[in-house]
Amino acid sequence: MSTKVETKSKGTFQPDSDVHITYEDQMKINKFANYNAKVEDLKEELRIKQNELKNLEEAGDEIELLDDDVQIPFLMGDVFLSHDQAKTLELLAEAKERKKKEINNIQQTNRDLQQKMSDLKGYLYGRFGSNIHLENDE
Repeated sequence: MSTKVETKSKGTFQPDSDVHITYEDQMKINKFANYNAKVEDLKEELRIKQNELKNLEEAGDEIELLDDDVQIPFLMGDVFLSHDQAKTLELLAEAKERKKKEINNIQQTNRDLQQKMSDLKGYLYGRFGSNIHLENDE
């Protein structure tokens, strides 16, 4: 008596599959990987900028509690300059606006990259189906 053993298993890589990768396909895969790396870098940069904005807002709250006649050191470049409360709050407001613009720019760049990645995903999954994995394992 002989028993037949099934050797094919679903979901495993089949080296004999009919998937052929052209130079153009490889370039699109590389472009997707580059976009994905940029998105990850932007996420980290965004987290840092949001934390800096939070620190500026908290500093403004603390400065409002001080007396009006106190000179407050404010970092400009590499130098601390002392200003009164009103001028320091004005400088903080300007710094917060700059930080908000930086955050908006990062978010817009991230959205643009996500759209490009989505377009590439559609093409690559259409071309390779389940033979390609483009999702993060997070």
